[in-house]
Amino acid sequence: MDKQPIQVIGGGLAGTEAAWQIAQAGVPVIFHEMRPKRFSPAHHTEQVAELVCSNSFGAMASDRATGLLHEELRQLNSLVISKADEHAVPAGGALAVDRGKFSQDLTETVSQHPLIEFRRGEVTAIPEGIVVLATGPLTSPELAADLQRFTGMEYLSFFDAASPIVVGESINHDIAFMASRYDKGEAAYLNCPMNKEQYLHFWSELRQAEQTELKDFERETAKFFEACLPIEEQALRGEDTMRYGPLKPVGLSDSRTGERPYAVVQLRQEDKAGQLWNMVGFQTNLRWGEQKRVFRLIPGLEDAEFVRLGVMHRNTFINAPQLMYSSLQFKQRPTLFAAGQLIGTEGYTAAAADGWLAGTNAARLALGKDLLTAPPTTMMGALLEFISSAAPKHFQPMPPNFGILPDLGVKIKSKPERYGRYRDRSLADLASWKCEF
Repeated sequence: MDKQPIQVIGGGLAGTEAAWQIAQAGVPVIFHEMRPKRFSPAHHTEQVAELVCSNSFGAMASDRATGLLHEELRQLNSLVISKADEHAVPAGGALAVDRGKFSQDLTETVSQHPLIEFRRGEVTAIPEGIVVLATGPLTSPELAADLQRFTGMEYLSFFDAASPIVVGESINHDIAFMASRYDKGEAAYLNCPMNKEQYLHFWSELRQAEQTELKDFERETAKFFEACLPIEEQALRGEDTMRYGPLKPVGLSDSRTGERPYAVVQLRQEDKAGQLWNMVGFQTNLRWGEQKRVFRLIPGLEDAEFVRLGVMHRNTFINAPQLMYSSLQFKQRPTLFAAGQLIGTEGYTAAAADGWLAGTNAARLALGKDLLTAPPTTMMGALLEFISSAAPKHFQPMPPNFGILPDLGVKIKSKPERYGRYRDRSLADLASWKCEF
């Protein structure tokens, strides 16, 4: 008897990974993506796994939280991370990708799998059967309303913003210099240095710049997620807030002068050819004309040509601790799984991890196998344990970080040594876990 197909809703990183893992397990998949019939406020293409914010998956080293999650996913044969590795562009110590080639390759790969039926069109209600819901932080209003009816709960919400992208040829390389902080890795970032006078002028203009007006329903519920705070919001928090954040000059010196600037704006390469550069940490809700005016006050960007200006949009996520198990099943309906930012994990790599487990468990449910829960000593396991067991009253999105891992049982003062021990334990426990299934 033929297996009933599992339905995966949402073509982001989590949905793409989930659909692939289900099909690789030998179970047919119906993979739904509403674009191009309907676009979200942040998407611009019809490709799956489109990266709408940064092109960076975070730190690459396995003794960093996101880097450890990368390595765990490599060991688990993640499609998303394998394609990220394949389409990587120089980014110092980070795993960044040529976003166009990355999403195009993933679209072609999942479309060509014999067990994946790719359907373009909006799903407005949660289907029957085994389903993986991976519609992301911009779930369409109709499906969001159905999910709200299903859970009987209000959504939690926050606001996310994307940084501008600048044409490389328009950057003044007589001012901007190539370097990575503390000279770690290759010199992969373009750095626009500021002296104190330039910084204070920029800070003053940024504080006075006009922002895009939020709609009434957004203004009432607006709550910024601290890890993706708009640059103008940082400026409003104090004169030195940006200098201790994305504009911090620590570990950077201009080799031409040997001096450390008062503040530094970094740009990260977006594509392999180095034609496009992302303004690191410059998520913004400024009006587009104001973005051009104020950001061209940055030394080296006087004549900057912007191929994409910053945008800001509402993100939504469910109260996962109250609704879900760490297997990523809904407590009130075990045939319904969810993954990605919708469940309150933060970042591209976390979305891929959620998708891997939700897809794997959906397939195992269809095949009559026991479901998996990742070891809590792994970054994947710790993250999913957190989102399923945190205090529901104060639940907020969580990125990968070492603070959620179980204690090592010994005091280690050296941070690099401590993180290395976390990594070694995680990968050893992951290897043992893999042997069990």
